[in-house]
Amino acid sequence: MSFWFDVARFSAGLNVALLLALVWVWGRNYLQFRSKHTLGLVMFGGFLLGENALALYIYLVDPMLSAWFASEAVPSVAWRAMMGLHVLQTVGLLFLVWVTWD
Repeated sequence: MSFWFDVARFSAGLNVALLLALVWVWGRNYLQFRSKHTLGLVMFGGFLLGENALALYIYLVDPMLSAWFASEAVPSVAWRAMMGLHVLQTVGLLFLVWVTWD
């Protein structure tokens, strides 16, 4: 169980870092161009950043939930599904970072 927990935590942390970079670039672009498209990207990135920051908080900081998630109480199929979602998000964000910086 610990493996899935570690992969989910690592992916959520990487997602936070990638989203911080994307929101910074998109925010800078919005301040320069003032287009609705860049504002939409900033809003999208901000909401996704909030979701991943909350997941990371739950996995690492919250005293009750982090202990529960680290225990054997969570079925491994649930961990695999959550880990899969975080990893798919990471792949998508890596692609967005590549497109944005290109």
